[in-house]
Amino acid sequence: VSEMAQTTHRVDVDMVNLIDFRRQMNEYLEPEGLKISFVDLLVAVCARALIEHPEANASLRPDGLHTFNYANVGVAVDTPRGLMVPVIRDADSLSVREIALTGRELIDKARRGSLRPEEMSGGTFTVSNLGMYELDSFTAIVNPPETCILAVGRIMDRVVALDGQLAARPMMNLGLTYDHRVLDGAPAAR
Repeated sequence: VSEMAQTTHRVDVDMVNLIDFRRQMNEYLEPEGLKISFVDLLVAVCARALIEHPEANASLRPDGLHTFNYANVGVAVDTPRGLMVPVIRDADSLSVREIALTGRELIDKARRGSLRPEEMSGGTFTVSNLGMYELDSFTAIVNPPETCILAVGRIMDRVVALDGQLAARPMMNLGLTYDHRVLDGAPAAR
């Protein structure tokens, strides 16, 4: 990490549509007893974005820059033993339902202390959510050899300008921290 030139882009996101989509998904999945989280949705969105923007889905290693045609997305988890990052493999090819099921299993194993090393390795990107602690925003630290990590803040009603009028909207702050040696500012913003 000391060799990285880390920088962070932040953006406030109106969550109205995602909140509605999540509600619809959870109504549909209610018979299964499965609830989709915002992190599940963000993992799905990020995985697809990584395939569209391979320069962010990369790793700088001693033998050069490696890009990946798959997205293995890590999810930072607070456990009694400290921070662990289980990896949802091939998240770009999974449905939101599959991401939720896989994520639940891995998070449960992390909290029980039964994750295997291979379940915490091979990540190409990480999502770190501290919104449940009522943090609006934070700067996450890139997990080498990955290039990027997404910091997820809480959803909170804020007054914003909407069509020339003030309106209260559910907003979330996202912060993408990335290794500037691998990714420049404009591609990171995309």
